[in-house]
Amino acid sequence: MVAKPYRWRARIRFVDTDASQRIHYTAMFRHFEAAEHDFLDSIGCPYTHPDFREVSFPRVHVECDFFSEIRYDDVIEIELTVDRVGTSSFTMQFSTSVGGRSAAKGRITVVCIDRHTQRSCPIPDRLAGCLREHLA
Repeated sequence: MVAKPYRWRARIRFVDTDASQRIHYTAMFRHFEAAEHDFLDSIGCPYTHPDFREVSFPRVHVECDFFSEIRYDDVIEIELTVDRVGTSSFTMQFSTSVGGRSAAKGRITVVCIDRHTQRSCPIPDRLAGCLREHLA
């Protein structure tokens, strides 16, 4: 069975835009990350979970392609899917729409790092299990 995408909505604020009142490209990553955190909370695996206290979660790859404009005060809907779950990293995919119109797509790859050694480590079992349940 293929998991349904997690849906997250937000309004584009003035601070998200550039001088043309279109979304600044960096703001899209903040929205992706907000959707990511809400998704992880919704599946009971927030990064702040006690089982994860010895692990940090830096991003090692981010990308975003824009297909149409996203402007100040637009309401965006982001569909998040878990694209890949490896041994020490995982990738989420984000599809953004405005009023049903495809506006942007992106991906974020997160690697698990042991806080003490500063080297990659296996994804904590609880998180890996939750992510695998939501693979697209």
